[in-house]
Amino acid sequence: MGCFCLKKVRNKSGYKDPTILASETPFTVNEVKALYDLFKRVSSSIIDDGLIHKEEFQHAVFRNSSKQNLFADRVFDLFDVKHNVVIEFGEFVRSLSVFHPNAPIADKIAFLLRLYDLRQTGYIEGEELKEMLLALLGESELVLSNDMVEMIVEKAMVEADSNGDGKIDEEEWREFFKNNPSVLKNMTLPYLKDLTSLAFPSFVLNNEAEIVGNK
Repeated sequence: MGCFCLKKVRNKSGYKDPTILASETPFTVNEVKALYDLFKRVSSSIIDDGLIHKEEFQHAVFRNSSKQNLFADRVFDLFDVKHNVVIEFGEFVRSLSVFHPNAPIADKIAFLLRLYDLRQTGYIEGEELKEMLLALLGESELVLSNDMVEMIVEKAMVEADSNGDGKIDEEEWREFFKNNPSVLKNMTLPYLKDLTSLAFPSFVLNNEAEIVGNK
């Protein structure tokens, strides 16, 4: 019976061996197994196929499966490493591992660069910062004036764009976080080291609002 059940689980679409995932991430084997329980709950919430669809992801993180939002789309896209419009278990664990307390700081910074690099050019422009800020405000239902939005974006660009060319490259991005380490604090989720009773992390919204300019 035990062997049959294990084989059945391994045949689930997108399933990866916990031992392999633990060797590739800061998670232990037991933590990966706990994440699989969470993954199963999310991936079966709308379509029970062992994969997390965008609607399931948005509902789990943002409590909304139908409202279109750039920020929600960007987070999903980063978790969907294979770009096949679903999140497999291995992608879920590897992407979530960047928020583990033991994950390298460089990985956290790189994740945020990809998040804000909407056009995938390798750098971030002021317009991209503005688009993400507006998406965050729309998701949080926080209302700011156009002048306030422009001020936040301008402040962020002044601080991060050290050579003044109107874009933030990878080196400037790293230097910005080196000079402002506290901005990264929400990129670490301490409870990922204690996965006894885990709900899907609704960390991202608070996370990015701070990074955009509310240090």
